[in-house]
Amino acid sequence: MGGTEVLYTLKKDLNNYSPEQLRHIPEEGVWSIGQMYDHIVLVAHEYLDNVEICAAANEEQLLGKTPFGKELFKNKRFPPIKIKLPDEMNSPPNNTDSKEDLINRMEGLIQRLRRQESEVEAISPYYKVEHGGFGWLNAREWFDLVEMHSRHHLRQKEELESYLRKNF
Repeated sequence: MGGTEVLYTLKKDLNNYSPEQLRHIPEEGVWSIGQMYDHIVLVAHEYLDNVEICAAANEEQLLGKTPFGKELFKNKRFPPIKIKLPDEMNSPPNNTDSKEDLINRMEGLIQRLRRQESEVEAISPYYKVEHGGFGWLNAREWFDLVEMHSRHHLRQKEELESYLRKNF
């Protein structure tokens, strides 16, 4: 499943939730479904911003990925674990967007991904931007990371939906 397919499925699934379900925080330290969507959109745009930085680069970067980054791209997926970010990067996502806002944000992201898909192959693989955990990634890798990261959150979505089945 490619990046646009994962995002399109997530967008379509937004229709399954009431406003209360989107904002429901099942317990302390657990996001609502709306927060999960906000996170997916924000991170995907950050990754696509890095595709654009790679496209504008004019200096080759010979450094590569960290061992974790190599493993991630070898497997073409995030490990099936919950990943805790450092506290300074772990502020709770927005929990105020309406279903319509989230659908529009997802659609905007899908359109941006489609636009960049046709351009990403023309960008030198030696133009890179550093990721804090994965090392130096080129445009293709940043682009592919959108799909891997979004797909990673499908497990979280299933868990959050199980909370909803118990509470709604």
